[in-house]
Amino acid sequence: MDVSAEAYKNEPVKYPALHVTNLKEEGARVADSYRNQVINRVNGSCLRLAVFEGEYRWHYHPTSDELFIVVEGCLAIDLEDGRELRLAPWESVTIAARTIHRTRAIGRTVNLCFEELGAETVFVDRTA
Repeated sequence: MDVSAEAYKNEPVKYPALHVTNLKEEGARVADSYRNQVINRVNGSCLRLAVFEGEYRWHYHPTSDELFIVVEGCLAIDLEDGRELRLAPWESVTIAARTIHRTRAIGRTVNLCFEELGAETVFVDRTA
């Protein structure tokens, strides 16, 4: 899964305000091994729905915290200091801005993420 920082930042908002969205159905429709889409905008932030298998590259967001909520599967979040956070369905964690991390899906994982709309992503080279 090789997504550019620019593509991540410029993902269009899928649904406008006052549109009722069934998030379970949205996740079930994704057949790709990776899809991260902006579902709604909330002020200067957004709700993303991510469905993926495998791992996402090491990165950080300079000015945006990320709140992850797993709704299906298991999401591992590796931190630069060697810690691993594992989230099962309906567990959540906030990753503070400037925290270098990567996400790994243990099998197929569906999660929600709240962050700044158009959050900048900086990829870093790491081996681990």
